[in-house]
Amino acid sequence: MAITSVRKPTKVYRVDENGAFETSARGFDVLQTPQINKGTAFTLEERRALGLMGLLPPAVLTMEQQAERAYELFKKQADDLARYTFLTALQDRNEMLFVHLLASHVVEMLPIVYTPTVGLAIQQYSHQYRRPRGVFLSIDRADEIEEALLNAEAGAGADDIDLIVATDAEAILGIGDWGVGGIDICIGKLAVYTAAAGIDPSRTIPVMLDVGTDRQSLLDDPLYLGYRHARIRGEQYQAFIDKYISTALRLYPNALLHWEDVNAVNARWILNTYRSSICTFNDDIQGTASIVLAAVMAAIKVAGGGMRDQKIVVFGAGTAGCGIADLIRNAMMSDGLSAQAAARLFWCVDRHGLLVDDMEDLREFQRQYARPVADVAGWTRDGERGISLEEAVRRIQPTILIGSSGASGAFNESIVRQMAKGTPRPIILALSNPTELAEAVPANLIQWTDGKALIATGSPFGPVTFNGVTYTIAQANNAMLFPGLGLGTIVIRARLISDGMFMAAACTIAEMVNASQLGTPILPAIANLREVSVRVAIAVAEQAVREELARVNPPNLETAIRDAMWEPRYRPIKAI
Repeated sequence: MAITSVRKPTKVYRVDENGAFETSARGFDVLQTPQINKGTAFTLEERRALGLMGLLPPAVLTMEQQAERAYELFKKQADDLARYTFLTALQDRNEMLFVHLLASHVVEMLPIVYTPTVGLAIQQYSHQYRRPRGVFLSIDRADEIEEALLNAEAGAGADDIDLIVATDAEAILGIGDWGVGGIDICIGKLAVYTAAAGIDPSRTIPVMLDVGTDRQSLLDDPLYLGYRHARIRGEQYQAFIDKYISTALRLYPNALLHWEDVNAVNARWILNTYRSSICTFNDDIQGTASIVLAAVMAAIKVAGGGMRDQKIVVFGAGTAGCGIADLIRNAMMSDGLSAQAAARLFWCVDRHGLLVDDMEDLREFQRQYARPVADVAGWTRDGERGISLEEAVRRIQPTILIGSSGASGAFNESIVRQMAKGTPRPIILALSNPTELAEAVPANLIQWTDGKALIATGSPFGPVTFNGVTYTIAQANNAMLFPGLGLGTIVIRARLISDGMFMAAACTIAEMVNASQLGTPILPAIANLREVSVRVAIAVAEQAVREELARVNPPNLETAIRDAMWEPRYRPIKAI
């Protein structure tokens, strides 16, 4: 099965009807193919058949024994970036073992392969480059999109790809534009899809959409691996995105297109243009909103009242912040409010202060949340910075405070204590990533509210003990949401992903916790990620069926979903 065509190469392995691998590769070519390499787990018969005799130590180990050794080595790494490098090297060498290890230690390793450590790796990408993974599509060579996608999954047919995660890397986590290094966020997302929801990695593609970079340090770096020019925008950018989408779906018509870390304007344009015609979503806008809605729903059950009774301040009115507001507003509408009445329960604060309708630079998605000038007459303004977060909190007395700003420490003691005066159980969600950009740390929030705050953060934080109570801190991590969303969508071959599907996911997650006891988290534990993903997948699929968006409707959804989950186990390998 040798590669004979540059245009559409053939895989060096295939899967037979019994799930075994068949390969034409021999010797070191087998050991260098991470999808089939078992390392010291190859049996004696496989070693003879595949030309591996003498190329491996004689002992034959199980995957569990290999994982035990790998975990020991992982623990010995000097820091989180070294641990990331160790895990990605394992992924490049032995994919089955990597996923098994990640799934077995998900609480410890999720922050390494995903946020926050992946942000460090992205910044170092060009200087720590080791081995290519994923597809690099360039706006300078848009005519090569088809060839590149075909090269990515050699021999894959129209039904063989379920999921493509793509970024243009302009808005990476809280660290901004990092050019071609953004491929690592797509790789990390797909690792989470596989570990959390059993998405078969051989049926996925990570894609870097290289349109240049505006980060001068990258442009000046002789080792930078991306295209060395300023970001291309406007019509040429849109034409490139259009061609990527049309080509990807022509080749793989069943693929779910996941968007990651695109800037606010482009993310909104892509979503608004395509969400009503293809199966696609933006995790920063919709995934973040859904997990935050879950946290809000669970917290309200403890704090009391309904969705329509809340007063919400959102600090950071960009892609994520307004996406959060949009989905919570939709939930309020489901509670009987009109769109206008629901929007008036939000006060959104951006870098220029509280959004007010006389601001000249409002983006279209911000306008519905801009307050009439008359509403804020007499409020204190901070010169050109407008109405500050602190002034807004003092005037509004919100029940919920949401941070998606990337402004470290923005929820200071004065603001939090002011909020706590107006509500007995303040709901405070400090969501910015990575950890050092969080609007507040949980220990401070608990102290400043005398232990009454209901808290979720974007990055993981350890438990906090205050006045004899240990508080487990909920992590509003999109990993709780997007793997199950993807699994459910793939199993029923959804035509579109609706707001109703996101709300179904949020409701399901919220129902999985009871935070009424002081110190209990308002979201499920990351340790339960696999089961959370199953429950989310079922809820999403059921909602899609109700909305007539499913192209496939299995008689037993839960059975179909659990059966579809790929497991990291060594399969027999046959020489052909």
